[in-house]
Amino acid sequence: MHQPPLILLSDLTQLFRKSDKMARSIPPMIANAAQPLPDIDSKDFASQFDTYGQSRVVLIGDASHGTSEFYRARAAITKRLITHHGFNIVAIEGDWPDAKAVDRYVRYSPAKQPPKDTSDLRVFDHFPRWMWRNKETSDFVDWLRDYNGSVPAGERTMFAGLDLYSMGKSMRAVIEYLDRVDPETARLARKRYSCLEPWADDPAMYGQHAWMKRAAPCEQGVVNVLKELLQKRLELSRHDGDDFFDAEMNARLVKDAEGYYRSMFYGRDDSWNRRDTHFFDTLVKLLKQSRGGKAVVWAHNSHVGDARHTGKGESRNEINIGQLCKEQWGASCSVIGCGTHTGTVAAADEWDDPMSVMDVVPSLDDSYERLMHDSGVPSFLLDLRKGHTDTELRQALLKPRLERFIGVIYRPATERYSHYTKAILPEQLDGYVWFDKSYAVQSFETAQPKEPPSAGETYPYGL
Repeated sequence: MHQPPLILLSDLTQLFRKSDKMARSIPPMIANAAQPLPDIDSKDFASQFDTYGQSRVVLIGDASHGTSEFYRARAAITKRLITHHGFNIVAIEGDWPDAKAVDRYVRYSPAKQPPKDTSDLRVFDHFPRWMWRNKETSDFVDWLRDYNGSVPAGERTMFAGLDLYSMGKSMRAVIEYLDRVDPETARLARKRYSCLEPWADDPAMYGQHAWMKRAAPCEQGVVNVLKELLQKRLELSRHDGDDFFDAEMNARLVKDAEGYYRSMFYGRDDSWNRRDTHFFDTLVKLLKQSRGGKAVVWAHNSHVGDARHTGKGESRNEINIGQLCKEQWGASCSVIGCGTHTGTVAAADEWDDPMSVMDVVPSLDDSYERLMHDSGVPSFLLDLRKGHTDTELRQALLKPRLERFIGVIYRPATERYSHYTKAILPEQLDGYVWFDKSYAVQSFETAQPKEPPSAGETYPYGL
C-alpha cells in the first residue's frame, strides 16, 4: 500500500518562513506602487481618480457607515466625475422617497414647500440617522445644488436612492400621485395596498405573517398596481414625466419590498440578494431614464465590491450590486473601495441604540488592512486593475486575506467574527483608497428614533 510522504518539521518551518517573508515583502511593494494622496480638500485630490472617469458606472464604497474620510473622499471624487467626466446621476444606499426630496432640492424641481437649504430637508430621519444626516453629506448636497444652478435644467445631476426600506412611505407616494392624475386608478391602488397597510410601519411583521401562513397574501396586489401604472404610462406621463417616473419607482419599490420582507424568514442569503438586486434594477432604470446617463453609486464596500471574490459570495451564494454591474458593463464599470487601520467611527452598540463615537481596533495581522498600514504611507490610492499596477504586487495580493466591514453596528469585542470576511482584493475592487487613521462623521444627531428595526436603513445587516 502506497504511503504518503512524510512531512518533516524542518519542511514546515521552511514553509512558514517563506510565507512570512512573502508577507513582509508586500508592504514595501505597496509603498512603491501607491499614489500618495494630498489632503481631501486639496484641488489635486480628486484628479488622481481621472483614469476611472471613462467608465459608465463608478461605484465608490466605504468600509464603515460612520467614517468622515470615506464620505469626504467619495464626495470629492464624485464632484470631479460630474464636472470633468459627464456623470449626471448620484445614487446612494438610501431610501427612494427621501432621496427624491433631496433631488427636488438640488435640481430646483417644483415642490409644495421647497426648502431654503439642507437644514429644512427633514429626510433620512430614522435609525441610523448619522448615515446620511451628517455634515459631510450635507456639504455635498449644497455643492450639488450650487453646481446644478450653473447649468441648464436638462443637464442637472440627479440624486437618487437605491434602497427598499420605505414601503409605507412609497405606498403613500403612489396613491398621492394617482389621486392627482387618475382618481379611479388611485381607488384601485388604495384597495390593493390595503392588504399591506396593517404592516406599513413594521413590514417585517408582514414577512413573519406570510411565513407562518406559508402564503404571499399581498403579492398579487402590489404587482397589479405596478402593472396598471405601466399600462397607462403614455397617458399618465403626459402630465409630468418626472412625477410619473417617481410614482413608477415607488410602485416598483413596494413590489420588491413585499418580496424582500417575506424572504427574510426563509434565509439571510435570499433577502440580501433581493435587496442588492433591487439596487441594481433601480440603477438600470435611472440610467435608461437619463439621456447619456453616467452614474456614481455610494454604498458600503460589502455592496459595491464584486461578491464573487469575497467569502460571502463563495460560501453563502450572496450577490451584490458590484457583481451585477460588473456582469452588465464589464470594463465600463469601476469599483473603488475605502479602508482604514484605526481611529474613530460613528456607530451604535445595538439596533436603535444612540450613536456614539467609538475607537476602531487596529486591523488584524492577517488582513489586507494590516498590509496597507505596514506600508507606512498614511493616505494613498492603490490602482488594482490589471495593467495599471505592478504585476508582482497584484499577484501577491491575489492570495485571499481578511477584509474588515463595519456597518452601523460596531462590536470591537468580537471584531474577528463580527467584522471580517475573506476576500481577494484585486478581483473585488479596481481601486483602493487608504486612510491609515480616520475619524467619525460629524452627525447632526446622537439620539436615534425608536422604531421597528425593519423600518431602518441597512436592517438587518447593518451594512
